[in-house]
Amino acid sequence: MEIRKVLEQLKAGAITVEEAEGRLKRQPFEDLGYAKLDSHREIRSGFPEVIFCSGKPDEFLLSIYQRMYEENGEVFGTRANEHQYQLVREALPQAVYDPLSRILKIEKPDKERKGKIAVCTAGTADIPVAEEAAQTAEYFGSHVERIFDVGVSGLHRLLSQMDVIQEANCVVAVAGMEGALASVIGGLVQNPVIAVPTSVGYGASMNGLSALLTMINSCANGIAVVNIDNGYGAGYLATQINRLAEGIR
Repeated sequence: MEIRKVLEQLKAGAITVEEAEGRLKRQPFEDLGYAKLDSHREIRSGFPEVIFCSGKPDEFLLSIYQRMYEENGEVFGTRANEHQYQLVREALPQAVYDPLSRILKIEKPDKERKGKIAVCTAGTADIPVAEEAAQTAEYFGSHVERIFDVGVSGLHRLLSQMDVIQEANCVVAVAGMEGALASVIGGLVQNPVIAVPTSVGYGASMNGLSALLTMINSCANGIAVVNIDNGYGAGYLATQINRLAEGIR
């Protein structure tokens, strides 16, 4: 729980001084032995801790998921699989799983989303990574516009969406193959572009390495590049930019 919420509850008389002290003693982390839950992270960075689900033993994942939900009333997990979803859902029926983005989450229903982030893909095969970016940004309180399948092999498709893209506080450009989409968008907008290379393509794409190198070597200005298939990192960074643009702290 955020320190501000604890103090507000204390001020309103909803909790006692002893209860507030007990909650604050759990900061800055809770040691479970196999994991140290960073309950102080949102206070430091403005973003709560997120669970990377892939590779976690079932009992560890379930325990972490339950503790974070109890603490925050919501929880966000990335790179989950169907088995992990079924495991979590047995304990927390309100958990929602998206097999496309592989996101496993419980989200507060009344969340307000502000600003505008445009998430664009070069092709349909890039959508899973784009959805990870879009849903990450939405979870953290950003409004997202999705613009899919506007790659450079049909440039008119991208140009038809420029009014939406140019209004965004930040653009996420997700592309595999040669990764040219980020450079094209970077030359058409005044706000930051976050390039996400994907592991989509034939042999010489080297599982996204060619797209990564293209994006890093872009001659367009204002482009930052995250790791291959790192939709989560792009959505996080895009939200930071969006919050700055909207004056949100």
